[in-house]
Amino acid sequence: MKVLPFKIPKPQDEALVYQIDREQVFYDQLHQHGEIQISYVEKGAGSLIVGDSINEYKAGDILVIGSFVPHVFRSDTRIKDESLMHTLFFDQDSFGRSFFQLADLSSIQHFFKKAEFGMRVTSRQGNIIPLFLALHEQDKVEQIASLLLIINQINKSKTAPLSAFVYRKSFTDDEGKRMSKVYDYAMEHYREAITLDEIAEKANMTKNAFCRYFKKRTNKTFFQFLIEIRIENACKLLLKNPELSIASISEQCGFNNIANFNRKFKEFKHCKPTQYRHQF
Repeated sequence: MKVLPFKIPKPQDEALVYQIDREQVFYDQLHQHGEIQISYVEKGAGSLIVGDSINEYKAGDILVIGSFVPHVFRSDTRIKDESLMHTLFFDQDSFGRSFFQLADLSSIQHFFKKAEFGMRVTSRQGNIIPLFLALHEQDKVEQIASLLLIINQINKSKTAPLSAFVYRKSFTDDEGKRMSKVYDYAMEHYREAITLDEIAEKANMTKNAFCRYFKKRTNKTFFQFLIEIRIENACKLLLKNPELSIASISEQCGFNNIANFNRKFKEFKHCKPTQYRHQF
């Protein structure tokens, strides 16, 4: 399994890998691998970048990330409890090139199509979570059977895409590290006024070269991406800190005035901040 900028060990002759990540903080490096990833987050919360989009993940989430889709889990360090995630790694050729093409399995082709952009399962979680929790006691044959049941349940579930654009070429090690630096800096300093000079320097590129580089790999400008980070963090504050005013949240998330915050929030979330708080 190729993962950038690090590798997750995979036995050479194993078609399916079941992995438990139990950490204080999930790995926060941008990476990609040829295998499709289905994960159940039992504990933990934080931010998840998939392709061109930033999302929130939390305990109870079931997430699917497609083959070679760049992604990074970044734990919320304010949460002191450990993070725990169960994951299955496999690809469409794991059980033979024609296995998933069998007529008997034709109904799950929709799953693979949606996996290309990543997805979050939004229904039937109660049917899927017990299948994940049973995996650690199963042998390989039982785990393969459970994988098919999990895919079938996800295929019948309502889902929401995690990204709208995926850079289809595999990142080199240098690209993985460069994009990680850019993402890390943006997520650490989103409250501040980040200049193009600063972020281009982090990527060790000229301003023009960086703008072209980032747009090609995310289908958006860096500052569009930065606004998304600010809006996602504003959403967290709106829900978790009801005592905070909209003006205070706007300032804490790096917006220079509340009118700009309200305008951008509505552009991304299709409602006003006050409506979002009341709705959820």
